[in-house]
Parts: sequence; C-alpha cells; structure tokens
Amino acid sequence: MNGETNRTAENHPNCNDDLKSPLLPVHQGPLISQRSQSVRSMIISLLTPNTAFIVLGPLLCLIICVCVELDGGRKSGRNMLAILAWMFTWWMTEAVPMPVTSMSPLFLFPVFGIAAADEVARSYMDDVISLVLGSFILALAVEHYNIHKRLALNITLLFCGEPLKPPLLLLGICATTAFVSMWMHNVAAAMMMVPVATGILQRLPSGRGQSEIVNRFCKAVVLGVIYSAAIGGMSTLTGTGVNLILVGMWKSFFPDARPISFNTWFFFGFPLALLTFLCMWGTLCLLYCSKGSARVLSIYLDKSHLRRELDTLGPLSFAEKMVLSIFSMLVVLWMTRNMTDDVPGWGALFKGRAGDGTVSVMMATLLFIIPNKKQKGEKLMDWNKCKKLPWNIVLLLGAGFAIADGVRSSGLADVLSETLNFLEAVPYLAIAPAVCLISGTITEFTSNNATTTLLVPLLVQIAQTMHVHPLFLIVPGAIGAQFAFLLPTATPSNIVGFSTGHIEIKDMIKMGLPLKIAGTLVLSFLMPTLGAYVFGTDKPVLYPVSWQRRAADHLCG
Repeated sequence: MNGETNRTAENHPNCNDDLKSPLLPVHQGPLISQRSQSVRSMIISLLTPNTAFIVLGPLLCLIICVCVELDGGRKSGRNMLAILAWMFTWWMTEAVPMPVTSMSPLFLFPVFGIAAADEVARSYMDDVISLVLGSFILALAVEHYNIHKRLALNITLLFCGEPLKPPLLLLGICATTAFVSMWMHNVAAAMMMVPVATGILQRLPSGRGQSEIVNRFCKAVVLGVIYSAAIGGMSTLTGTGVNLILVGMWKSFFPDARPISFNTWFFFGFPLALLTFLCMWGTLCLLYCSKGSARVLSIYLDKSHLRRELDTLGPLSFAEKMVLSIFSMLVVLWMTRNMTDDVPGWGALFKGRAGDGTVSVMMATLLFIIPNKKQKGEKLMDWNKCKKLPWNIVLLLGAGFAIADGVRSSGLADVLSETLNFLEAVPYLAIAPAVCLISGTITEFTSNNATTTLLVPLLVQIAQTMHVHPLFLIVPGAIGAQFAFLLPTATPSNIVGFSTGHIEIKDMIKMGLPLKIAGTLVLSFLMPTLGAYVFGTDKPVLYPVSWQRRAADHLCG
C-alpha cells in the first residue's frame, strides 16, 4: 500500500503538495481586500439616480398603503392609488423599461387584491389590441417597400410649383405627414417623414446672413412635420394610441352602449383635425415664411431634386401595388362596417360579432399569403420582418385598459373624482375647453397615453355626477392629451423633430402655445355641435347596473 503511494507520488510529484495544501488560502489579506473593493463598487453602482427611481416606486406604494386613509375606509381604493403611484413613477422616470412597467398590473393587481389574474390578463388582448397589431403589421409592410417615401415625394412634388411658393411647399409636406399619420401611429409617421423632410432641407445652405430666411423655413418644416403627425393622428382610431385607449375604456365602462367604431370616430376626428391643421399651417406661414423667402429658396430647391429621388425608387412593383391594395381595402372595410341606423354596414351580416380588429388582422394575414413575385416562394411579409412590432405600445395599451378597470372596480374613481368637482359648477359650453386645458397641461409632463389612462375613468365618474353624457367629457380629455406641443419630452414625435437640430425649445413654445389655444377653441366649437350629432352627447346614457352596484358597495365600505 505504501509502495503504491510512493509510486503515485513519483509519477505525480505535485500530488503530495495538493494533498497537503489547505482547502482555503492561508493568506486571505489580498482576497479580503478584493472582496471589499467588489462590495464597494457594487454599492457605488447601486447609488445611481436610476436605482433611486426604481426604489422610489415601491417606496411610494408602501407609504400610501401605510399612511393614507381614504374616505369610507376603502382599502381597495387605497391599494389602487398606491399601485398608480408605483407605476406612474416608473413610467415618468423610465427607471424600468416602459414595457416592463406596463406588465406590472399582471402581478400587482392580484397581490394587492384589486382583481384576479385572469381578469387582468384579459385587458391585454381584446378587439382594440387586435386592431393595433394588424395595423402595425400593415405599417411595417408599407415601410419595408418604401411606399411611404414614394407617397411623400409624389405629394411634395405636386405642391412644389414653379415659381416656388414656400407656403404651398410647406402645405404639401405637412399635408403628406398628416395623411400618413391618419393610417399609422403618429410616432411612426413622424419617424418616416422627418428624414424625407430633412432630405429636402439638406439642399438648403446653413449659416448666417442671407440664410436666416432659410433657417426660419427649416424650423417651419420640422415643426410642421411633428405637429402634423400629432394632428393627423386625431383623425382615425389607428392614428394614435390615445384614441384606442378611449375606445377600449368606453367599451369597458359601457359594454351595452353603442361602440365607437372607426367610422364614427372619423366623422368627428377628421373635421377636428382639418380645422386644427389649417390653424397650424396659417400660424407657421405667419411666423416663419417671410415675403422674400421665395426668391432665396428657389435658388436651392426645385422640382429636379424631388424627381431624382423619385426616379431612384423606380416604377411601382407588384408587391407595392398589392400592399397598397390591401391597405386601401382595409380602410374601405373600416369605413363601411357600421354606416348609419338606416343604412347598416357589412357588419350587420355577422350580427355585430366582427370588429375593427377582426378586419385589421384579416387583412394583415393576407400579407403572409400573397407572393411578392420577387423571389420564388417569398410572400409580401414574413414574420422576421415583424420583429420590429412595437410591443411596448401594445403592452402600454393593455396596461391602460387594466388600470381603467382597476380604478373603476376599486372605487378609486369615486374618490379621485371629488378633486375635479369644480367642473360641476362650470357652464355647459365651457366643460369641453376646461377639460381640454386640464388634459393638455398634464400631457406636457407625462405621456399622452398615461394622461388619458388616468383622466378618462375620473371624467366618467364626474359625468355621472353632473348628469351629462360621458363622451362630452372624455372626448375632450382624450383630444387634449394629444395637444402635446410645448416640450420636446411631451411626446416621442417631438423628440424626433428636436433631434434634427433645426428647432429649439423656444421655437416649440412660440409655435406650440398658439396651436394649443387654437385646437382648444376648435374642439370647444365642434364638441357641442358635431359631437352631439356623431356621439349623441345630447341624449342621456344609461349607466350599467353593475357600475352602480359596485359604486354603492364601495361607498358603503
């Protein structure tokens, strides 16, 4: 046995050293120092503003749960308020990625006793979410085949006359952006049109002296693009997430009421957007297009530049024609699903079971079936191209619907609505501008979707107290949330324009403030007139018995 051990030691001279060496190092000084440094660096890395904001959300939630007592002792309402503080802290500071924050109701609501897990999960997939998914897939197809660029160049070329008239050219660029924004998200429209606009502006000189006129025109173009994207998005349900949130909440609060279809919203949203757009264009021309601008700009900007860019795209391919056909067919189906009471749309054939989301997903499915005739077996779209789907917006919409249900079912809407009780003393015709101004002020500091998500449940409750139609309050609230014209951080579209370097904050305030006032005045005129015809706001609405019963239960503790 000893011989074998000796032979092993001879064959492996390091064996005895390994056996005799301790399992833990004897000299631990340097190791302890390294550990101390690693702990210190970890602590320093945690002491960052981002970490502070991460902790701030749960901390505010805990403080509200411990210290706040609502009238009537409604614990569910208090818990819902705590959840809102947590979520909006993370949303505003972006301490946690927005999509992750948007998913937090899936665990916060069951933990705090607001709603069961199944009930919360249903908020993240309904007809409105289907509408968004189908529309975004179609928008990706439009972007993939450069249809948006072709459309922008054609319309801009149409408005670029000879001799050059800067106000007319500005109208063409802004009108193109507004039209594109009607059919896809306003942020996507701004991201598509800003490069097209700046590509035109690159032919203009930069500097001082004579180019001051050019710099002013550049400001007008960039401001016009970002504001046109926001205004065009007001026209249709697919133009912005705010409109989708409004429709989803209306369906959630009043399931038996007449739903707001794509067609219904367009009849009100398009005139509103058109009048606001004309106010915007007139203000831009007044502030930034001087009399001598035509002579200076015509030297650097003519139709030849636009034609060269258009020629590089070549003729319309089969794939582009098919995407345009599918897109046009989708718009027609949206417009004709519900017509009028006397002339029902095609939706009557399915007894109202088909929604706008049904059509959106159906037409998007065709993109994965029809070949593009470029390569054998290749379709117009494949799922790899859909990796750019903005799931953050989808999840944010789902969070909005979940919060709306939670605010309503927890009784928090009854408590918070008391803070806006002053609206009950406002004259009837002043309700729309008052709500619009409140919403328009809040939206400059929070996202448009977050503002709508917070205000709509409160406005519904106030409308019940005032005995007026809920849409008379929540439509101005949702529209006002889209009047984010003053600050770059108010909406991603503003950031896109601000990043070009052509505009400053003072330019946005100089142009945004008159535009916000003009939009409020237009809404104040249309809401009691056209709104009464389209939405029936001059007629009473019957609140669901379940809503009244829940409210009574919460009031009784």
